[in-house]
Amino acid sequence: MAIAHLFKSHDKDLGGGFTVRRVLPAAARQSVGPFLFFDHMGPVEAQAGARHDVRPHPHIGLATVTYLFEGAIMHRDSLGTEQRIEPGAINWMTAGSGITHSERTPEDLLDKTRRTHGLQLWAALPREHEEAPPSFSHTPASAIPELTLDGATVRVLVGSAFGKTSPVPTFGETLYLDVQLDPGAAIELDSLPQETALYAPFGSIEVDGEEVPHNNMAMVEPGAAVRVSTADGARFVVIGGAPLDGRRFIFWNFVSSSRERIEQAARDWEDQRFVPVPGDNERIPLPSWPPSWRRE
Repeated sequence: MAIAHLFKSHDKDLGGGFTVRRVLPAAARQSVGPFLFFDHMGPVEAQAGARHDVRPHPHIGLATVTYLFEGAIMHRDSLGTEQRIEPGAINWMTAGSGITHSERTPEDLLDKTRRTHGLQLWAALPREHEEAPPSFSHTPASAIPELTLDGATVRVLVGSAFGKTSPVPTFGETLYLDVQLDPGAAIELDSLPQETALYAPFGSIEVDGEEVPHNNMAMVEPGAAVRVSTADGARFVVIGGAPLDGRRFIFWNFVSSSRERIEQAARDWEDQRFVPVPGDNERIPLPSWPPSWRRE
């Protein structure tokens, strides 16, 4: 059987009625390749005047990867970056040793009814790059490689597939594809990374004839070549890469191979030692430490 694990999503309210479906991390495993966080945002419709803003908050030890199907988000960070994120583009923010950023509704959309729909993933940085200088990389939709196969359109968002390579810079083997299948179509996926999973934000798919329920993620057997099909048409993403080089600790927005490093980052945020986002004095306070955060 090609499917090794099936992960169910669960709803999480990020505030203001903005709900995401969180798939990773899962109880069965922490990550798929470098990806240890997978949020399916929306689709959510906001009325004119409503704001679904994420105020300034910190990260360490990871890269955020934002990809929209609908809507727009204004990204600002402590490097001075101001980037409007729109459908089809890939925005890769390397937190490394520490960054602060916000994600807000663009001002020109505040007086309009609008929909937001997309995916945000976190990729854990390899141990040797966990303290890399923070950076931000924007790759517009027009620069993402795209190819058409029989009944399928494939966009190579990150990594290499089907003879195409994305320009998005990464720190190790990483794959992220956006595949659209016509009704009744199928696609063969081979030469996949050791850890690979599929998730369909639109429609339903079958992997080697086995149904993957809507809003569920299917992780395939290591090294498997799979046939993905759909009866009514679907759009799914493929994520994966080389396995992480060791366990990661996660607390709030911090990821690290060192528990002590996360505790230091938490103290730094409380004591306002992170560089702020220029012109934005708001901040999300540090949450309470969970009961599970205990010394082993």
